[in-house]
Amino acid sequence: MSGSPRPDDGGQMRLAGGVIAAAMLLWLAANWAGQRYGWPVQYAFLADLAAIGALVWSLLVTWRIWRRRDGAPRER
Repeated sequence: MSGSPRPDDGGQMRLAGGVIAAAMLLWLAANWAGQRYGWPVQYAFLADLAAIGALVWSLLVTWRIWRRRDGAPRER
């Protein structure tokens, strides 16, 4: 059996999901605006790096929650 969730896991999972959704929406908006208004390519790379950073952070939070659940003592 997997470990039981901790009380703060739900909030952290919601936060990670919100960060993923917000990062993707902001990344899409930045790419659209950059193309529409002719922004320099450096701004596109900056938006890409910010989105990658948000996704990596969300992955690490999700992995930490998964490991905490998986590492809990198991019932026999």
